[in-house]
Amino acid sequence: MFSAFKRNLPIRNWLTALFVSFLFGQTAFAQQHFVDSLLNEMTLEEKIGQMNQYTGFWDATGPAPTDGYGKNKYEHVKQGLVGSMLNVVGAERVRKMQELAVNESRLGIPMIFANDVIHGHKTITPIPLAETASWDLEAIKQSARVAAIEASAMGLNWTFAPMVDISRDARWGRVMEGAGEDTYLGSLVGKARIEGFQGDDLSANNTIAACAKHFAGYGFAESGKDYNTVDVGTSTLYNIILPPFKAAIESDVKTFMNSFNTLNGIPATGNKFLQRDILKGEWAYEGFVVSDWGSASEMVNHGYAKDLKHAAELAAVAGSDMDMESYAYVNHLKELVEEGKVDVKLIDEAARRILLVKYELGLFEDPYKYCDIEREKELLYHADHKAAALDMAKKSIVLLKNENNVLPLDKKQKKIAVIGALADDKQSPLGNWIMGADPNTAVSVLEGLKNYSKHISYAKGAEVLADKNIGFANELVINETDKSGFQEAIDLAKESEVVIMVLGEHANHSGEARSRSKLDLPGVQQELLEEVYKINKNIVLVLTNGRPLAITWADEHIPTIVEAWQLGSQAGNAIADVLFGGYNPSGKLPMTFPRSVGQVPIYYNYYNTGRPTSDAIFWGHYMDESVAPLYPFGYGLSYTSFEYANLKVDASDAAKVKVTASVKNTGEYEGEEVVQLYIRDKVASVVRPVKELKGFEKITLKSGESKVVEFVLTAKELGFYNNQGEFVVEAGEFDVMVGTSSAEGLKTTFELSEVTQ
Repeated sequence: MFSAFKRNLPIRNWLTALFVSFLFGQTAFAQQHFVDSLLNEMTLEEKIGQMNQYTGFWDATGPAPTDGYGKNKYEHVKQGLVGSMLNVVGAERVRKMQELAVNESRLGIPMIFANDVIHGHKTITPIPLAETASWDLEAIKQSARVAAIEASAMGLNWTFAPMVDISRDARWGRVMEGAGEDTYLGSLVGKARIEGFQGDDLSANNTIAACAKHFAGYGFAESGKDYNTVDVGTSTLYNIILPPFKAAIESDVKTFMNSFNTLNGIPATGNKFLQRDILKGEWAYEGFVVSDWGSASEMVNHGYAKDLKHAAELAAVAGSDMDMESYAYVNHLKELVEEGKVDVKLIDEAARRILLVKYELGLFEDPYKYCDIEREKELLYHADHKAAALDMAKKSIVLLKNENNVLPLDKKQKKIAVIGALADDKQSPLGNWIMGADPNTAVSVLEGLKNYSKHISYAKGAEVLADKNIGFANELVINETDKSGFQEAIDLAKESEVVIMVLGEHANHSGEARSRSKLDLPGVQQELLEEVYKINKNIVLVLTNGRPLAITWADEHIPTIVEAWQLGSQAGNAIADVLFGGYNPSGKLPMTFPRSVGQVPIYYNYYNTGRPTSDAIFWGHYMDESVAPLYPFGYGLSYTSFEYANLKVDASDAAKVKVTASVKNTGEYEGEEVVQLYIRDKVASVVRPVKELKGFEKITLKSGESKVVEFVLTAKELGFYNNQGEFVVEAGEFDVMVGTSSAEGLKTTFELSEVTQ
């Protein structure tokens, strides 16, 4: 063990570290002892180097860089001034880069290699918002497990996921990367993803360190515009924004990432209240915090730091341990310490946190444990991974409307039209944030449908994009004028029994920097839908998108609507399986769908006002639109039907309030139902929402079968945070609602007579 350091550390120190490790194994004591021994040998520059992260700057399998930019980074790696790298992917490339650090630097400290492994690596699973629609925590955990196996096989040992930002604004492009609008559900999804990435043993070669991001408030960017200001009250901060991050710590997440936004006028990267007071103070977090890309230097743009050196000072003092691509720490921290502006103890603390994670990853034992080329060949696109991706994709689909039971389709139908450019697209179904994916590797919707039926005919109708140059940093050029394909689609619809229209957003309509001011179908797609509807009203609308859309016209006219999101590598197979009845859809919405963009932000757990919603003039309403959502949080249909009855509450034990309800499958098909429990604290010292999700269970029932579902409400579910950030539970009257969505279910009331925490 520690073979990489035997030639570098003084013999007494590495022998002592080796003896302690053998004596105490992988205990916290052994870890601390080894890291402390290493820190004692490190210069100030080397400690600061651990706090420096660079992106890849050359193909490590080729000749060394000679230009100024690349050569400078190259020399920093050799000098031990780089603690981590991102965007260096592939077992061979990672090994070459790691060898540079281990063999050339004075102490041979290995680097951590990171990447945005967001929803799969090579085998791509549904976007996280879609996965959340499954409400299946085990499937979500398995999805992250598959991603970790493939990423680690390509040399990676750290992912910048999960994003646990709660967001109520579908205009924000990064809603696709999170778990939606609800804190309770989002906390559990984050926990499942962390467990999937990190597994039971972080030192295994098929697990990777997870990262809870973005700390904090990023999902509440004003007007849904990415990177924008965040201005929220303390109740929202403590009850909505922070709990998923605390849950991530309870799941032993190894790293945090701070956010681009300001909170109370202070950029998160330089926010001592968030990072020192709450995260590392009150919550006693032991992992390390990495900045988001360039967010330290961006404090100058915010008007909080006067220059990069000042930004380095503010970030380090505030508790940001690792600087991603700002060059602030590596260029300025040593001078700041020497000037007395940054305490060297803060440098020691940050370096220690980073080294401890490296220890837990097993990198000190074997820096090349993730660099097995044969393992890489064996595991990428493994059959088990494809099966897991297909399972996850099917469970993520939400049936929004199914008038006259158009679905499931009959395989005997002779004339099925498929219309829409997205139907024949093998790239867009992969979604955004697919850094490791191979282009055009998704099963298209058209391919999936043709596997089920020989009677499929296709017409594009219209392109979604006018310009196919859709690189990561390029703006999308949407087709706003070209309708040349309309007539072919109309002619096909005339002669067809049923029309499947695949419409929505291209993958790059959502994601980072992909905010939208409109939530309709982009380009000419709405007009195409209306023209086809004039000819054939028997339409199945399949939506492929990364955010909730405002589809009021479609809801009023189209008999069948399926929310299929962007489902990854197996998208077409999953959609076809649902449309033809091979799988009964069971998804439920993790975000509210608005009627129009003017309702946004819209969410189910709002506060009542002194003048609640009413048609009266001087009460809460819109003059030109209903206040009700188009589709509420938790909503989703099935090919079968479920009946709820016998809601009962036993509050005799205030520490464990039991809630039961019976659910019966009253339809013809076996189906899965997500039974949801909501509460309302009717009178509290800080007003509470009209309802809050506090429990759910996904059950499977055969036709005619019934089941009694039981929930237990404890102080954790019944309490809340006051405006000082203190968790309180107050006696009083509570409403309990159990049903099929946030808007439909049974309701009763109980009295919490005493407070038990």
